[in-house]
Amino acid sequence: MPLVKITLWGYRCLRCEHQWVPRGIEAAEDGKKPPEPDDEPRVCPKCKSPYWNKPRKDA
Repeated sequence: MPLVKITLWGYRCLRCEHQWVPRGIEAAEDGKKPPEPDDEPRVCPKCKSPYWNKPRKDA
């Protein structure tokens, strides 16, 4: 079986750059974006930051 690149929709933490695909999101057959989940994640699964979707402020 050849190695192929698979592209999925997911989330990226703006604090630690971790990327993940939440449970319950299936890849669309036609390559289009799947419907949004009912609620977005509360925290990043890696760094546990509740501000994963807000960029850091430059000081």
